[in-house]
Amino acid sequence: MSPPDALWHLVGLLLPALTTGGLAAGAAKLWWRAELRRTGWLRLALWASAAAALASLGGLVAFGRDGRMATYGLMVLACAAALWWAGRRRS
Repeated sequence: MSPPDALWHLVGLLLPALTTGGLAAGAAKLWWRAELRRTGWLRLALWASAAAALASLGGLVAFGRDGRMATYGLMVLACAAALWWAGRRRS
């Protein structure tokens, strides 16, 4: 596999996690505007995207391939838990 191919495989693996994290952070900021007023969108997005990426990598290890529905469900749960954690921590 050439380096550009490897890069595109890595992008394809992590892009759903980054998208899920960013969209979930934006939705959380809209729905819980008062509670998350002091928490920045970037912080929420980074926490959520990192958790979703770890869940995606965990699904790859557990199932031997990415793109399984169980992996996507785990990504959503990890993203929600990370948003909850980042929203509770005030700094």
